[in-house]
Amino acid sequence: MSTEIRVNRPTPITSKKHIILFDNKTDVIQTIKTLEAGKSIVISDFYSNGLVVLKALKNYLNKKLPNTSFQEQRTFRSTYHKLSNRILIEIEDHKVALKKAPSIGWLKKLYPEISDFVLSFPQVQGLNSSWQWYTNGISIPVLRNKIHPYYGTYFPTRFDHLTLFDNWLKRYEGPKKTAIDVGIGSGILSFQLLKYGFQKVYGTDINPNAIVGLAVFMGDTKLSRKIALDYAPLFGRYDSPTELIIFNPPWLPKSNQEDYVDAAIYYDEHLFPNFFAEAKQRLLPEGQIVILFSNLFQITNFKTIHPIEKELSEGGRFQLKRCFKKRVKEASSLTKRDQNWRGSEEVELWVLIHKVSL
Repeated sequence: MSTEIRVNRPTPITSKKHIILFDNKTDVIQTIKTLEAGKSIVISDFYSNGLVVLKALKNYLNKKLPNTSFQEQRTFRSTYHKLSNRILIEIEDHKVALKKAPSIGWLKKLYPEISDFVLSFPQVQGLNSSWQWYTNGISIPVLRNKIHPYYGTYFPTRFDHLTLFDNWLKRYEGPKKTAIDVGIGSGILSFQLLKYGFQKVYGTDINPNAIVGLAVFMGDTKLSRKIALDYAPLFGRYDSPTELIIFNPPWLPKSNQEDYVDAAIYYDEHLFPNFFAEAKQRLLPEGQIVILFSNLFQITNFKTIHPIEKELSEGGRFQLKRCFKKRVKEASSLTKRDQNWRGSEEVELWVLIHKVSL
């Protein structure tokens, strides 16, 4: 099933008709002006030349754009994303065609039908980082074994919400026959469920890379018999009622001001209403819903009603059993963003049950 899914990957550029080349003799500032004019450049000679342009571009934008508040940082990242992706690199025979370039296994795994093409420098950087995480694995405090996230699959760099969930599972006394993990991602919550004795977990995701990656990771092991996967939104084909529904949704509302949106981080206005409507049909009478969330949207000045509080006050479907909160620690070294607003961030674990009619 999963091997037939077409995974997301950076779109290859097959034309090599580029005029503007950049090497260590090219004027960097003039190159940035070229990028701002909407033109692309191709890095030549050494891989490090691309790093030089990216560093200069970031310094240039730091001087040009304010980058303090959360909203300013979103604008900065959007501008940097647009300009940096006009910096291109040639791929030949599934290898980066530059001296002292890293070896990236994804170039062959993700592009079996084409060996020569062009990608943007940030895309190549992303592929390189992902390949290191995939091959070396990432340690997660609540799991015994490392995870090996597939390219394009979200994985956490902070673990406070996972610790909160782990502590809740330690105290969970309900049945453990089945659970549904909506938006399974890299599989961490499902692995936690199995660790605490759940017999079967049904995982869904709208990201094909998450489904393919987990299928490859589990192979024909015991895990593959305990975790069923479905490439689908929300609950997918799993319509049998269950005793536990797990949901770790995006924590920020989608902004119309950005040219690109990471669906693992930003949610649209329909996500929560649709989730709660379907969850009502999937939850056994004595079942529970656990939602991992954050107050991040509140402390970053979004004028948005808390989606879970809105459901509880207006939905008429569920009531609150418990809500646990935990102050977050500093971000992992895997992320380099300035996160000065996170001092007051808390992760939240909401436990909901069917509303009891009086």
